[in-house]
Amino acid sequence: MRRRLDLAMTLVGDPRVIFLDEPTTGLDPRSRRTTWQIIRDLVAGGVTIFLTTQYLEEADQLADRIAVLDHGRLVAEGTAAELKRRIPGGHVSLRFAGAAELAAAARNFRDVARDDEALTLQIPNDGSIPALRGLLDRLDAESIKPDALSVHTPDLDDVFLALTGRPDNEKEPLR
Repeated sequence: MRRRLDLAMTLVGDPRVIFLDEPTTGLDPRSRRTTWQIIRDLVAGGVTIFLTTQYLEEADQLADRIAVLDHGRLVAEGTAAELKRRIPGGHVSLRFAGAAELAAAARNFRDVARDDEALTLQIPNDGSIPALRGLLDRLDAESIKPDALSVHTPDLDDVFLALTGRPDNEKEPLR
């Protein structure tokens, strides 16, 4: 209720710019979704919202642009999709009807992870439209038809850890 009251007080006077500092901390899933919808509605109505959050799923759901900070220093900014594409680990998973198709596809790509039992290949890929088009064009050129395709991209937690991570021997000092 306190969070809702904070948000309601923020809206008094019909502001055009709102700063929200971790507005969903401590909320249950239903209240969090309600708050997210209020934020979406405000943005749709032309309100600019600056949102600070440690819940990266929240940033992924709500933010048009994201800035990643590390010790008060900007280390990256962009859309969620742009940030995710910067991090290695994205891949396309292809499933085939039979071992012959799997083997033919595996011969056409480098650095694949192959699972003969599941008849799948994982091919490194950033998930962008041009990269997917290129992958599918290569399969078409060889008349290889996968049964299923799924795109796996890193999430914003992966992005944050990759951009702000330190080796174990370089831990942040306790304060």
